[in-house]
Amino acid sequence: MTKFANYKDKKKQMIRNMKNIRKITMAALVAFSVVIACGCTKSDDPNNGGGGNNGGGNGGGTYNGHEYVDLGLPSGTLWATCNVGASSPEEYGDYFAWGETQPKDTYNWSSYQYCMGSDHTLTMYCTDPHFGYNGFYDDLTTLLPEDDVATANWGSGWRMPTRAQWEELYVNAAYTWTTRGGVHGRLFTASNGNSLFLPAAGYRSDDELEFAGIGGYYWSSSLYDYPVYAMGFLFGVDVCFVLNGNRDTGRSVRPVRSARQN
Repeated sequence: MTKFANYKDKKKQMIRNMKNIRKITMAALVAFSVVIACGCTKSDDPNNGGGGNNGGGNGGGTYNGHEYVDLGLPSGTLWATCNVGASSPEEYGDYFAWGETQPKDTYNWSSYQYCMGSDHTLTMYCTDPHFGYNGFYDDLTTLLPEDDVATANWGSGWRMPTRAQWEELYVNAAYTWTTRGGVHGRLFTASNGNSLFLPAAGYRSDDELEFAGIGGYYWSSSLYDYPVYAMGFLFGVDVCFVLNGNRDTGRSVRPVRSARQN
């Protein structure tokens, strides 16, 4: 029992350390963004959302009433031009806790659908019984279609990006901090000339919207190694990277379509 208790204590300490690292990372990102924003933020770029971003032609089109753009990525993944809940590329759209398919007023562990009130009482998507409610675990590491925001809201054929798809976008497209319609965000431009705009919509914690206009926080469908976190994509004025985040926070979702058919 003592050995098990020590193990649990070590796990809890590791989680606390990771949370502290994340807070420091986020604070550094915001501080760095604020410092350089005045000097590096670009004015409206006439190429923002150019090429296929307008839907139709140049590899763009619509599916189930939602526009997508073909960036010529190795996997053939087609990216939606808007966030879920938005009607244009620059609109923030809605915010979702990981695995939930509807927006809400408060984002924390007490309101999270897949736990019993805390980050150590998970009831789904748990790979470690020490984080599961009464030792629960299911070893699910990717969201099921019914828990995928894109599929649930836009229909079959749309889904949330995986961690690998975010990495593919990051590696294969040039990215620039810019504005579109007065909204700050990242413009990803592919070698085929098509582009994708992601607004810096911030994220929601409890009932507050944090870092809007400074950072973009987007979910993937992939669980992190520690099941209280899921993988996502984060960007600021001068940084872009794949990073895990607390599942209970509200983040943006940018859907993707399956690889194009040859």
